[in-house]
Amino acid sequence: MPDLMTPAGWLPLAFYLLLGLSMLAYVILDGYDLGVGILLRRATDPHKDLMIASIGPFWDANETWLVLGVGLLMVAFPLAHGVILTALYLPVALMLLGLCLRGVAFKFRSKAAPEHKAGWNQAFWAGSLIATLAQGYMLGSMVLGFASGWAAFAFASLIAVCLVAGYCLLGAGWLIFKTTGALQQQALRWAKASLGWTALGIAAVSLATPFASERIFDKWFSLPWLVLLAPIPLMTLLLFYLIWRSLARLPTRLQQGNEYGTAVPFAATVGIFLLAFYGLAYSLFPYLVMDRMTLWQAAASPEALWLIFLGACVMLPIIIASSLFVYRVFGGKAQVADYT
Repeated sequence: MPDLMTPAGWLPLAFYLLLGLSMLAYVILDGYDLGVGILLRRATDPHKDLMIASIGPFWDANETWLVLGVGLLMVAFPLAHGVILTALYLPVALMLLGLCLRGVAFKFRSKAAPEHKAGWNQAFWAGSLIATLAQGYMLGSMVLGFASGWAAFAFASLIAVCLVAGYCLLGAGWLIFKTTGALQQQALRWAKASLGWTALGIAAVSLATPFASERIFDKWFSLPWLVLLAPIPLMTLLLFYLIWRSLARLPTRLQQGNEYGTAVPFAATVGIFLLAFYGLAYSLFPYLVMDRMTLWQAAASPEALWLIFLGACVMLPIIIASSLFVYRVFGGKAQVADYT
């Protein structure tokens, strides 16, 4: 590790933190609207319009974090960008295809004739599902250090399926919070169905990561770290229990017209994703490519990083402020948009 008092030491670390913040924000924010898109196929036609309305003001801004994260990886860590993109070329291409498909479908479904609207709804669902599966596969591959073979393929495929469930849990939690009536009750059932697969994905990543690298195993299971890090899995289990208990109690409460606790499933799921991300970041640090390339080895020159850092200091507050403004303006329960 270089001297952190020099630009060559602290600038790559600063960009590493910005990259992590961007990816975390994207997974949570775009995760729930991808989840809503995946759940769209299981909803009735009237409910589909309300589901789209619940994410309509936010989904474009949510994807900004992906653009920021990929941009930071490309310009601040060009060597790692080349290695990662080479290893994940196909899933990255599929993710972009899915995101483009859902973007086109979102715009056209609101203007399409009634006989064509169902097709665009299907396209929005397909784009959301393809993008999520690709992201899950990339996560599974990264956890194993881009290993090859059938075992690595099977693990990455399992994580892809589990990430679909995780995004569905986020999306269902968002609908519980943002809608009312029959759709809200249906979202409770969707959340229950997604909970077990999400837990399986978290457990699979948590168990596979230490055994993929001796260095990571020692970081988690040597003293005193074994004791100091124990709150992370314990808090994760507590949040899963909190979601399960909330989903069991909310149906009766909502039938009585009581909205207390409708934000709990979504907030607790966000907490689970935060803890999982922290655990993964702790495991990988200081590597961008597991046990192959540290963030300092992958970083651009300090002179180039200075210029990028100044731009990030300008753009990041703008992105955060605009996102907060949108969420404040469009707070409250969702209503179907009228374009007539």
